[in-house]
Amino acid sequence: MEKLLWLCLLLVGFLSKSHFVGAQLQDQTTLSAINKELSVPGWGNKSSDYCSWPGITCGYNHSMVIKLDLSHHELRGNVSLISELKGLKWLDLSYNNFHGSIPSTFGNLSELEFLDLYLNKFEGSIPPELGNLRNLRTLNLSNNLLVGEIPDELKGLKRLKDFHISSNRLSGYIPFWVGNLTNLRVFTAYENNLGGKIPDNLGSISELQLLNLHSNKLEGPIPKSIFGLGKLQVLILTQNNLSGEIPEDIGNCTGLSSIRIGNNGFTGTIPRGVGNISSLTYFEANDNNLSGEIVSEFAHCSNLTLLNLASNGFTGTIPPELGKLMNLQELILSGNSLFGDIPESILGCKNLNKLDLSNNRINGTIPVDICNMSRLQYLLLGQNSIRGEIPHQIGSCGKLLELQMGSNYLTGTIPSEIGHIKNLQIALNLSFNHLHGALPAELGKLDKLVSLDVSNNQLSGNIPSALKGMLSLIEVNFSNNLFNGPVPVFVPFQKSPNSSFVGNKGLCGEPLDSLCGNADSLDQQSHHKVSYRIILAVIGSGLTVFLSVTIVVLLFMMREKQERQAKAAAGIEEEVVNNRPTIIAGNVFVDNLRQAIDLEAVVKATMKDSNKLISGTFSTVYKAVMPSGLILAVKRLKSMDRTIIHHQHKMIKELERLSKLCHDNLERPIGFVIYEDVALLLHQYLPNGTLAQLLHETAKQPDYEPDWPTRLSIAIGVAEGLAFLHHVAIIHLDISSVNVFLDANFRPLVGEIEISKLLDPSRGTASISAVAGSFGYIPPEYAYTMQVTAPGNVYSYGVVLLEILTTRLPVDDAFGEGVDLVKWVQTAPARGETPEQILDAKLSTVSFGWRKEMLAALKVALLCTDSTSAKRPKMKQVVEMLQEIKQNS
Repeated sequence: MEKLLWLCLLLVGFLSKSHFVGAQLQDQTTLSAINKELSVPGWGNKSSDYCSWPGITCGYNHSMVIKLDLSHHELRGNVSLISELKGLKWLDLSYNNFHGSIPSTFGNLSELEFLDLYLNKFEGSIPPELGNLRNLRTLNLSNNLLVGEIPDELKGLKRLKDFHISSNRLSGYIPFWVGNLTNLRVFTAYENNLGGKIPDNLGSISELQLLNLHSNKLEGPIPKSIFGLGKLQVLILTQNNLSGEIPEDIGNCTGLSSIRIGNNGFTGTIPRGVGNISSLTYFEANDNNLSGEIVSEFAHCSNLTLLNLASNGFTGTIPPELGKLMNLQELILSGNSLFGDIPESILGCKNLNKLDLSNNRINGTIPVDICNMSRLQYLLLGQNSIRGEIPHQIGSCGKLLELQMGSNYLTGTIPSEIGHIKNLQIALNLSFNHLHGALPAELGKLDKLVSLDVSNNQLSGNIPSALKGMLSLIEVNFSNNLFNGPVPVFVPFQKSPNSSFVGNKGLCGEPLDSLCGNADSLDQQSHHKVSYRIILAVIGSGLTVFLSVTIVVLLFMMREKQERQAKAAAGIEEEVVNNRPTIIAGNVFVDNLRQAIDLEAVVKATMKDSNKLISGTFSTVYKAVMPSGLILAVKRLKSMDRTIIHHQHKMIKELERLSKLCHDNLERPIGFVIYEDVALLLHQYLPNGTLAQLLHETAKQPDYEPDWPTRLSIAIGVAEGLAFLHHVAIIHLDISSVNVFLDANFRPLVGEIEISKLLDPSRGTASISAVAGSFGYIPPEYAYTMQVTAPGNVYSYGVVLLEILTTRLPVDDAFGEGVDLVKWVQTAPARGETPEQILDAKLSTVSFGWRKEMLAALKVALLCTDSTSAKRPKMKQVVEMLQEIKQNS
């Protein structure tokens, strides 16, 4: 009997080993077949040990394959063979170019816990066989071309925690059984054609944390169930047809950080329980039918950074309690029926960069201390009943990008101090008021201003010639005033329509039809009456003054030079190194670099101009050589961004998260240093500099060798990086060739992503207007929407692509006054130029193949820079179009 027992045990062991060996042989055969079909980079490589191939993880003792990661390889082909890997627990096929239907045989992978098919071209319906994956915890089918309804068979996925089906073409409704998935934490189904109601059991038995259903056709109310367990952190329901009132239960979710319910049909008032949501940073309920007063309980949400209640039916006054929101960066209350004064308490919101009260019934005056909000960049007060004068202190708002005060009852003169606002860029609108007096010549100092409107006032006198200093001006309107004299000869004036100057009886000259009188003969007569002795006396006096001033200046310069030499001889440097700043906080996120990085050496390097590499909109980059020999690129944030210094904990946490952001075309921080009110961000040093340097410096060298394939790869890499940012809901704030860095192999890395997260109170959800971006890259709609958006990013990318194709700067005097690169390209046919003539001839004339690819890429750039934002493709589509150009070469 005992022998029989031993015999049975030996037989079981033999059979188990045979099964194990058989499974290994099966996996090896399957992987070889997959490699033959897909040509996976790095597979084979003279090694028969498939467990060592890239993207493959085997189980205990090199048994069966349990993890297969083929993401970010631009693969295409048949993936159904993967279903033969029976032990697979993790399958990631994201960021590839797979077509056709999702294989139904994936439903046979009974051990699978993670399935990610994001950003491919899978089409057809979702296979119902996926409902057999009973162990599945994460299912991501987003950003494909899937159609049809969500199959009921998926209700068997009881262990599902993360369910992503967004950015497809799915129809039907959200099934009731989704609410029965007890482990569900994240559900995203945005950008589809889903209709019907949100299931009223959603969140009632699961600890739902994130719900994103924006841009669908959903109807009915917000179910109370989603707030039932109080675990919800992010709620995004924008751009649907939802209705009803905002549930009172919303106050139960004290961990809610983001509420976005704009562009729907919600009615009623905002629940006062919103004040219980201590974590709230972002509340957007614009473009609804909400009414009543704005609840003062918002003041209890101390972390609130953006409050957008625009285009509703709110009445009453602006709650003065909102002045307690020290972290508030955007307050948007436009398009309501609010009245009364602008509360003085609001001026205490020191971090506020956008105040939009336009299109209300505000009937007080503009506070004299309005510029106490020192970070204010957008002041939008138009279409109200504001009275009194524009305070002269307005000139202290040095960071303003846009000033809108049109359609009010303002009186008095235009303060000349407005000319001190050197950053004013998007618009200055004082139209439809009761302003009088002369137009200040100081406005000519606004050399960045794009739009000026002073129409429909009682302004008088000449239009000052000093306005020719407005070098960026595109739109002007002086109509319906009391101006007289000739219109100054200035291209933006003469190119403006007649309507921009009409209604001024004494005004003459182009573009008006009325010609000015012949003033030359009168001038000549008066000149003859002037004594030549007086002229000689004036000239002599002028020469005497000139010589005197010159001598004084030369003596001063000699003395200063002697002092500098004396200091140098005494060993005194101009930079003060004795007062070395004290580091408040600092860290290196990469473990194996901590010993190699000296934080004090980092700080010291940024104090020498000789280490400066580039200067961008938000930061200046320095080269820092560590004592260990390691070279870093150190980004010093400019003063306008130092608001984050006062929220160090949040900043550090955000940087740590960004350091883990995994994409080959993004520049990630590897550490940081904070001292005084300065933040330094540490990055890998990239020896090939920026794309701007490659295009506008290196390409002009005599020994430069044209390389279109490299440029195309750079264009694709930048597009992929931006597509990834948009996927994780980050909107870049400053896309330009200066912010694209190149590593040793000319692989592009999109920089400044930290700024997008650190400055964006919406945490990248596309409704922040803290900045306008770099000049030449700014989409036209930013002038009136004040919204940094994903389509805006696409436009800026299109400008970068035009730079790559033409090797021209985004703004160049050679284009003509008021013409940028986009307009220069778009008007080529009117100049009689062909598309080929737009391209950089050093590249397009090398071969027919290169020219063909460049012309195809030019079409993509023109799509990206369409003046209508809705017509622009998504970054995902841009990636696809450029990859197709490369693959068809």
